[in-house]
Amino acid sequence: MSDTVHAEVVVLGAGPGGYAAAFRAADLGKKVILIDKGESLGGVCLNRGCIPSKALLHLARVKSESKEVSSFGLKYSEPEWDIEAVKKWKNERVVGRLTKGIAALAKARKVETMRGSGVFSSTNSIDVTKSDGSEVKVTFDDAIIAVGSRPTKIPDLPEDPRIMDSTGALELDGIPKRLIIIGGGYIGLEMGTIYSAMGAEVTVVEFMPHLLPGADPDVVKPLLTKLKKEFASIQTGTKVKTIDPQKDKLIVTVENDKGEETLEAEKVLVAVGRRPNTQGNGFEEIGLDIDERGFIKVNEKRQTNVPHIYAIGDITGDPMLAHKATHEGKVAAEVICGEPAAFDTSIIPAVIFTDPEIAWAGLTETQAKEQEIEYDKGVFPWSASGRALALGRTEGFSKALFEKESGKLIGMSIVGTNAGDLIAEAVLAIEMGADAEDISLIIHPHPSLSESVGNAAEIVSGSITDIIAPRK
Repeated sequence: MSDTVHAEVVVLGAGPGGYAAAFRAADLGKKVILIDKGESLGGVCLNRGCIPSKALLHLARVKSESKEVSSFGLKYSEPEWDIEAVKKWKNERVVGRLTKGIAALAKARKVETMRGSGVFSSTNSIDVTKSDGSEVKVTFDDAIIAVGSRPTKIPDLPEDPRIMDSTGALELDGIPKRLIIIGGGYIGLEMGTIYSAMGAEVTVVEFMPHLLPGADPDVVKPLLTKLKKEFASIQTGTKVKTIDPQKDKLIVTVENDKGEETLEAEKVLVAVGRRPNTQGNGFEEIGLDIDERGFIKVNEKRQTNVPHIYAIGDITGDPMLAHKATHEGKVAAEVICGEPAAFDTSIIPAVIFTDPEIAWAGLTETQAKEQEIEYDKGVFPWSASGRALALGRTEGFSKALFEKESGKLIGMSIVGTNAGDLIAEAVLAIEMGADAEDISLIIHPHPSLSESVGNAAEIVSGSITDIIAPRK
């Protein structure tokens, strides 16, 4: 190495967890170097995941609304897509603005950013091959690993540019007439929503018997009902056997309990999950403890078995969520700086940004039953919500679970418009140890969708007036 630099804290990876860790450590007085191989800061989430997909989902929602309100008396002509203008808006005005903002925050905090690939050469140094080809050795007192994850590949699939992962799908390089999505998880369904709105005939093939296996079946049902109207086909309990690339199409052979079937599409999106970026970073060479799935093992302080090396985000295991990584990054930085911090993984909200949205926090009803936890349940249907009626979106509901013995809220699931925003109240209530009466006594604004959270609690506390309380 021609050059050697030293930092008190080195962060490898500049996604939501990495830059949060770097900025928090800098705010607490540490000299920080942030290393990332991307052209811009922000990682997969900002550049090729969460943010661009939500921008496109917003456009899909607006298109859907323009059709929905025609029955209310407001009529629009059919919207037209200008894909090049959409791509420019997504890349420059959304993603570009945020990445520039992160770069400005790094500069203001005097965090040195280094563009390049980093490999641990010892437990106190990282060899970096910079984007311009030069090399530098970075030594450190403490390090935080935040290198994230990548899309999982299905073995033995042919190499063909028409077989995409989520990164390729977000490029919008041509909207196919027919699109087959392998995987009925949140990535597959969100991308299916986008491409369906843009005119593609979408077929979803899911190996498991249900879509979104992490969510309760009753919560998924309103979404499934809507997607069945919008997608060409949804096939669960179905395995993809082969993909045969031909000149003008892809032939996909699938198998289920009805036998084999061949499907045709111009493009295929593989969305079967993500795997940690463990390989090629020197982790095993310096003795980090890695489990059989490739995740780095950490304690509640985000320390690895090498105490001055920390790991956060997707590289440490499920759930692979940006907000989890951000919180972990702050914890790791605070521990390094001597603060009394630790990570409590009991309440991490999950959101599926489809239409309708699905969100949950704490235990799902399925988990409560599996763990044999006795609970009281309040389910408030949005068909009784004035706000939902005004929006023309009454298919949703809010479901709250309260532990029988303590009376405390242990889980909430919401399906409907803006469920991802509404779930924050449930997260706070669970963290604060609130019971049904606590939530019932909170005055929620009217008319609003947030009332449904209070209404679900009122069903259990016995104070509900908006519907006839279910007989206990």
